This record gives sequence, C-alpha cells and structure tokens, in this order.
Amino acid sequence: MTAVSDPATASPTGGKFKAFTERTLTRLLHLPPPTTEYTVHRRVQVPMRDGVELLADHYEPTTATPAGTLLVRCPYGRGFPFSTMYASLYAARGYHVVFQSVRGTFGSAGNFEPMVNEKADGADTVEWLRHQPWFTGSFATIGLSYLGFTQWALLADPPPEMKAAVITVGVHDPSGPRWGTGSFGLNDFLGWSDLVSHQEDPRLRTVLRQARARRALARATSGLPAGEAGRALLGAGGAAWWEDWLDHPEATDPFWAQRNAWDALKRADIPVLLIGGWQDVFLDQTLTQYDALKRRGVDVAMTVGSWTHTQIMYKGAATATRESLDWLDAHLGGRGTTRSPVRVEMNGKGWVDLPEWPPAMPERLLYLQPTGRLGDAAPPDTAPPSRFTYNPVDPTPTIGGRLLAPEGGYRRDAKLAERPDVLCFTGDRLPADLYVVGTPVIELSHSCDNPYHDLFVRVSEVDAKGVSRNVSDGYVRSTPGSARSEGSDSVRIELDATAHRFRAGSRIRVLIAGGSHPRFVRNLGTSESLVSGRELMVSTHTVHLGDGGVSRLVLPAGLEPPSGH
Repeated sequence: MTAVSDPATASPTGGKFKAFTERTLTRLLHLPPPTTEYTVHRRVQVPMRDGVELLADHYEPTTATPAGTLLVRCPYGRGFPFSTMYASLYAARGYHVVFQSVRGTFGSAGNFEPMVNEKADGADTVEWLRHQPWFTGSFATIGLSYLGFTQWALLADPPPEMKAAVITVGVHDPSGPRWGTGSFGLNDFLGWSDLVSHQEDPRLRTVLRQARARRALARATSGLPAGEAGRALLGAGGAAWWEDWLDHPEATDPFWAQRNAWDALKRADIPVLLIGGWQDVFLDQTLTQYDALKRRGVDVAMTVGSWTHTQIMYKGAATATRESLDWLDAHLGGRGTTRSPVRVEMNGKGWVDLPEWPPAMPERLLYLQPTGRLGDAAPPDTAPPSRFTYNPVDPTPTIGGRLLAPEGGYRRDAKLAERPDVLCFTGDRLPADLYVVGTPVIELSHSCDNPYHDLFVRVSEVDAKGVSRNVSDGYVRSTPGSARSEGSDSVRIELDATAHRFRAGSRIRVLIAGGSHPRFVRNLGTSESLVSGRELMVSTHTVHLGDGGVSRLVLPAGLEPPSGH
C-alpha cells in the first residue's frame, strides 16, 4: 500500500510568518532550535480493512537523516492547535509525522463511535505505514486525551515497530471517568459529546458560539430526565452514543469491553512516558497506568503537574513538550534517558524528582469533631453526630475540581462550606509547613435514611487570610445491598492523589456533602434509571463523631517533602 498524495496538496513550509511562529514557540517553550525545514502532504488516504479510508497529513522533514517517525491519531481535526503541538514542532526537528483524523471525523470516512474502532483502525494504519518508502522502520506515538486512548488501543496488540509512547492525560478505560465512582460524570461527558457532535461547524469557533454552548450545557445538566435533557442539547442526530453510555453503569458490563484498552497495560513493553495533572479528569487513570507498567518492569516514567485537563495545552505545554522531545529522542535513538522515574509538581513548593510513586510518607490522623472542628485527638464516645439533608431539587453544586470544563481546577470554595447541605470541619492553624504527598483517605462512620445516596468529600486549604481552596476530592455512590447503603457503617473513600504543601498558618478543612452537581449526575434518591428518571427524594445523612462511631481523615503527610533518593 502506498500513500495517495496529490502533488497540489504538498505544501513546503516557509515564509516570514511561519519562521516567526516557530521562533516564538521555541522561545516560549524553551525548546532546542529547529533543525530542518519540512513539507506537508495533506489529505493522504489511508485504507482500512473494511474499505473505509481515513485522511492524514504527512509532515516530511527535509533531511537525509530523519530522527524517526511519529504517529498521531486524533478526532479533533488536523489544524491548530493539535497540528502545532504534535506535528510541526516535531517535523521541524527531524521527525516524519503522520497526523491522522480518526474514523468519522474531518474528512475520514465512516462513523465516529468513541473508542470502538481505534484498535482495528490503528493496526491498519500501522500496516499502511510499513509500506511507505519514507518510513524509518520504527515509530513512536504521542498525544493527549483521546489521542492518548488511540495509543493504548495500539498497545493492546503492540506492533513490533512501535518503540516508544508519550501519553498525556490519556484514558485507557472510558468507564472509569464516567462511572468509576458509581456516579456518572455528567458535565464532562455531555459537554464533550456536544463538542464532538458540532466541532466541524465553523460557528463553533466564535466566542459567542462557545458562550452559548456553555449556557446550553448548564441548562441540559439541570434538566430531567437526564437522557432526554442531554438529547435536547445534542439534537436528534448528535452523539448517538449518549444514552448508551448513560445507561451502562457497571464497569464489568460487556458494553465496555470493546471500548477499553486494559489489555495494553498487560502487554505494553516499550518505554512509556505518562504526563498528567493533579486536577486532570483522568488523573486516576494515569496513576493506574504507571502502577501497572511499573509492576511489570516496563520502562515507564511519569510527570504530574498542577494542571487541569485543558491547562496541559498552555500552562503545562512547555514542560510536556520538552519532556516529550527528550523521551522520543532518547528512545527512538536508543540512547536512554537520565530523567528521574517520577517528577511531580508540589503545590506551593515546586518540582520534585522521585524514584517512584507514591513515595513513603508518615501518616497523619485528623478526627472530625463536634461544632465543626478537625483535631488530632479522637472525640469522646459521647460526642453527638452531625447531620445534613441532601435535596436533589437543589443539588449541592460543583466548585472546582477535576473537570474538563474551564470551571475546573483549584478554586475558592468558601461558598460551598456555607451551604446548609454541607458539613464543614476545620482544623487549627498549622505551626509549620505540612507536606501531603500521596492519596488521602477519609473513613466515615456514616448512615443515611435513603439507600440511594451519594457522598462527596473534599479536603481544602484555608490560608492565613481565610481564603479556602480545594486540594483533593472523593466521591462514591451507594445503592441498596451495598455495604454502605443501610444502617450505620464505615465508609472508606480514597480521595484524589495530590502533592501539596499546606503552609504554616493555614488550616486543613474537610467538607462532606451528598452530591457535586453537575460534575456528577445528581442522585435522584430513587431506583429510577438515570436515563428516564424524574421522581426526586431527599436524603438525610448522619456522620458519627463519637456516639455511634468515629470519623477521621488519614493523610500521607510529614513536615518534610519526600526525598528524591
């Protein structure tokens, strides 16, 4: 098989604007200078086994000694910003880059079904790549988010020519972010579905259109039933997968089998660099990927910054691009790398190199106390419980956290603490800096009068001026028959992993609520399906503080940051 490339579509780079852009990016991202010119062969047709043809742009470096070949498979088009981040920057440094639109997007034939066709289409693209006269004999992959899933899809049955991968905020199991807590990630998935359904509409690029889309999304996430409200936003023909994803809450459901790439974590044996963010929606997936590969002895490294999913494209761009280039240069060339296995950005401290994740840390216990205190000592057995009522008519709102939406990330959350449907426990001012590095855990002695309920838990930092900001969240859904659904029981919730310095003079705060909407779909308080449910019932939660049980926060925390040795 050979590339189908009309000579009219081959466009050599050049011009003063192009040169200025490349110099500016090189300076802003602190990159090594470009080494070559390159030509872009556009709309190259790549045949799939079922006769469908996918379109790709081939970035060809003008050099007799190319650095290697990169494969990028993307559903978001072959233009800016992805073409700059994952094609031109690398082509200008000697790499052949095949930048392909996945099935059903931006001129590629077929229908786009999230995650369904990427394993077969990726394998067919590699088969095509093998027969190109310019192919360097081996290749690596790069990309973020869905572009990360296309890499895991390839690694589920690794091609022998694949020698390295750089997977940034990438997902291997879409059921995790959507249903991993037992509750559906409503805002992110509906917003993403709306974006993908309308992304080829030129009006989407206008600021006015984007503002309208955000308002429409807010209305849709507030509507009931959730399936109908989402469909009203998406339109009759948009995102055909919407109701299906909403209606399959069990990760073990065969529905997810063709949509995940768990086999990749068992079979990948090439060097993999993982780049994530403490506030990225896929953080837990990145950490799972690192742990699975490390346990198998795979050459894996991980970098995690203080970024959300979208901030990686600007706030984290310099770090991600430099480390990606270093990884690809090292492993496609067979030279290896001297970077530390783990690099993490500690909020309030800076970057720390570590030999592994999580690092060994002391354990710090903080107990939930009556009158909203958080203390080092367990309260007396007679301490009364605290209660709150969750009403799905007015669900507890989302403020910050691991969202795809612009509203995600580290945010002031004092308004959340002031709500009557939120319990707030705040500690004394810290006499010295406290470093929390790892996965916080909260152990609640908890009961609820409704077996259908959710629990949202947050750890925040209240600074010396009294400003509260989120640090780490946890969420879990309960249903009848589960261990935590009836009576008084111990609920153990793992919060988001973090690397955070609580400054001397600040205070640690714990917030507990019955929801976080629209990040998670509201719990209706009934047995009705989320797709069609309309009936709403309130839930009264009781958190025991002594009488009936003890509740506490377990922090991986010490007075010194973890050592890099």
